[in-house]
Amino acid sequence: MRKELINILEIIKLGEKLKYELRHSWLSNGRQESVAEHTWRVSLMAMLIEPYLKQEIEISRLLKMIIIHDLVEADAGDIPAFDTLTSLDLKEQKVKNEIKSIEKIRDTLGDDLGLELYNLWFEFEHKETYEAKVANALDKLEAQIQHNEADVSTWLEIEYEMSFMMDKHVQFDSVLKKLKDMIEEEAEQKLRNAGVNVEAVKSGVLNR
Repeated sequence: MRKELINILEIIKLGEKLKYELRHSWLSNGRQESVAEHTWRVSLMAMLIEPYLKQEIEISRLLKMIIIHDLVEADAGDIPAFDTLTSLDLKEQKVKNEIKSIEKIRDTLGDDLGLELYNLWFEFEHKETYEAKVANALDKLEAQIQHNEADVSTWLEIEYEMSFMMDKHVQFDSVLKKLKDMIEEEAEQKLRNAGVNVEAVKSGVLNR
């Protein structure tokens, strides 16, 4: 048991890195967001939305999936979605880095727990199960909520378009679609208040 606890403690210490690994998102008080803060709020969203989903869900598996999905960034770092959207090379590099990291986590634990976390990470990535689809949707929605809460001066221009590119992540569940619509409406109002031509932005999304 001592050996197993040593391995578990090593992964817990790995998690500390997520407290200072920063994302390209800013808080409403002007401070940059950490990966750990993003993961925590995605988990909160899962807990709050679970009773309203149209299909019964295994909440413990969903929460594990959310937590383990971002843990790889302690080693691999965070490559923003807008970078992988515009660069196939970066997208491939991100996948390679993260697979290497989840393999390291699996091998560190070296038992059924390590294999469970490894499988959960790939379940999230493949987005085939209902839980994985929910986890992915909440991950994307939380990021947009955070953008909506930040000063619009922190947004890159490509993030204007990304505010209207979440449909594909929520189509499988009507409740998540409604939540997405509300978050999108907030983004649209924020952009209009900043003098952004929202119609032109939406036109760019349609032409992608």
